Amino acid sequence: MDDIRPDHTERIPPSAPWLVDAGKVPDYPVNRDERLEGHYFTKFWHDRWLNSQLHLTATLEVQACALNLFFLAQKQTPVGTLPDNDTILAKLLRIDFVLWRDLRDRQINPLHGWSACRCGEELRLAHPVVTEVVLDAIARREVREASNSQKAVYQRLRRLREALDNLGCSRDVLGDDFLIERLDEWLLQHCPGRRTHSAYGRALQHAAADGWLSKRGNLRN
Repeated sequence: MDDIRPDHTERIPPSAPWLVDAGKVPDYPVNRDERLEGHYFTKFWHDRWLNSQLHLTATLEVQACALNLFFLAQKQTPVGTLPDNDTILAKLLRIDFVLWRDLRDRQINPLHGWSACRCGEELRLAHPVVTEVVLDAIARREVREASNSQKAVYQRLRRLREALDNLGCSRDVLGDDFLIERLDEWLLQHCPGRRTHSAYGRALQHAAADGWLSKRGNLRN
């Protein structure tokens, strides 16, 4: 989109009924720097679409443009918004500008349900359902990342216990969750990357020298 320059002279005239007072424009709930990497799947509620006023009353041409805008918004910045510019919207849809203005001037048009929102200093267009889809995708990503992080920590601590067991540590050491987490933190700081047998040994030597094992039988008899 770098080669496209906004042309505000192509916007709908001020008499258009959908324009709102800029002071009342709501802030868009997603930051501009939010990225949905690999966002190739978009949740789509087909029942809501099939029962919507847009689907039931608009022409097929309007419906096609509306659906394309729904999906094109997933690749915009901020994600889930559209530029408030007719020239760019026509280019995004790859249709003639005159045709786009004809479609938009209809009572039920491709921007049915879209309204102005504030994205920092820029005014763009947002749709409640599209915004809902974006927020759902972000929430799912955060849950997935948290789950992956928890699994990674679990596997790392499991391997640490196995390594300490091979080094001859007692059950008291292996069963001390606080000590294991402390050793893990030391390894993260001093032995980044793949943990070797030598790295585990260094961590154990540090723990012994620093008194972490003073109240525990550190080696099995």
